[in-house]
Amino acid sequence: MNMKKRKLTPICILHYIKLSYRSLLLILAGVLYVIGRIQNSEGLFLGYEHEYWLLGAIWLVYAVEMAFRFFPSKLESMGCQKQFKRNYQPTGEEKPVLQSWKRTFAVALAWFILNGLIGLFYYLHIIDTGILILISLAYGVCDMICILFFCPFQTWFMKNRCCTVCRIYNWDFAMMFTPFVFIPNPYAWSLLAMSLILLLRWEITLQRSPERFSDRTNACLSCQNCEEKLCHHKKQLRHFWKKNQSRFRFK
Repeated sequence: MNMKKRKLTPICILHYIKLSYRSLLLILAGVLYVIGRIQNSEGLFLGYEHEYWLLGAIWLVYAVEMAFRFFPSKLESMGCQKQFKRNYQPTGEEKPVLQSWKRTFAVALAWFILNGLIGLFYYLHIIDTGILILISLAYGVCDMICILFFCPFQTWFMKNRCCTVCRIYNWDFAMMFTPFVFIPNPYAWSLLAMSLILLLRWEITLQRSPERFSDRTNACLSCQNCEEKLCHHKKQLRHFWKKNQSRFRFK
């Protein structure tokens, strides 16, 4: 049975735009890094005074994105906007059902282990500062892939229905800039600080107003009221995989 075709929603389009410019930023930084290594220089981002324009561009792009998260906005997904009071529509139920703290802890633990290893490689001089920033930019691209196509946190850890009800949706920037903790630079640490403030605000709101984060108590999070349809692409991919699974198996 063919999946019903849907038009791209404005939120979907905005996420594709984010995927595009984040990818271009990663490619540009990667190319300049490789050129710097080939020329046997100190490497991209090691001499901040020589690459301030690129660091400034990275800072500006993500600082603007994070600034939007502090306020209610129609340009953001309900996944992160559910924290705001204006996006709370009571269903009549009084007891919210939130995702398991054990699953949430598992995500945090896995992320700390992964980035702890990256930090270890950095201190052992296996990778340099430039690689740390490239990893962070790659995280930014993967963030959009998680929303639009496939999310390992959703599939393997949280088991949530979609991004709209995701318990850790607003962790994205803090996770994205985790490698910056190893970089003693104002550009890096200011982005990290902004991301941690967003994370802290999210967690405080969750503890104080959990009813906003559950589709059982907040009608805004129901499939019937969803205007984004971000999950549609994931459903298409799952349908394609199931339909063609036998073709990908080794005989």
